[in-house]
Amino acid sequence: QQNELNSFLWTIKRDPPSYFFGTIHVPYTRVWDFIPENSKKAFQQSHIVYFELDLTDPYTISALTSCQLLPQGKNLQDVLPHDIYRRLKRHLEYVKLMMPSWMTPDQRGKGLYADYLFNAIAGNWERKRPVWVMLMVNSLTEVDIKSRGVPVLDLFLAQEAERLRKQTGAVEKVEEQCHPLNGLNFSQV
Repeated sequence: QQNELNSFLWTIKRDPPSYFFGTIHVPYTRVWDFIPENSKKAFQQSHIVYFELDLTDPYTISALTSCQLLPQGKNLQDVLPHDIYRRLKRHLEYVKLMMPSWMTPDQRGKGLYADYLFNAIAGNWERKRPVWVMLMVNSLTEVDIKSRGVPVLDLFLAQEAERLRKQTGAVEKVEEQCHPLNGLNFSQV
């Protein structure tokens, strides 16, 4: 059955071959068992691996965080209609209250605390642009919270590439991801 799965792997026929693999931004444990062996083998045999972004680079993470912020001095309360802002604030209070019950014993065993996790995900939310707050809220579900601490597929592969001492790189810069999202107007968001 594994051979019949759509692998999202394309081969560029050259010597040595190059591969193009489509990933998804979900915890790797949700999809790893469904990734066909030909894709895993291509990764193992590759000496150089390029990712969308270099998620192991502290600058990339810092730049991603910075790009999400509203212009200096602005808060979400300044740009959202009052009723939406109030509903959002109430929802985040609900999530913060529920988060301890959403966490798994394994997460707690690894020293993850609900307050820490909430702040890691939603900290500084009032300074973020609406599009980033929307993406954040979409990830604040019980299912997503239970899988926190498990790297997304891209990060898992990047960590594996580092562990295997493969040369790595990125095909995009943070700005190339941020500017299109930050360019959406309020009605599009």
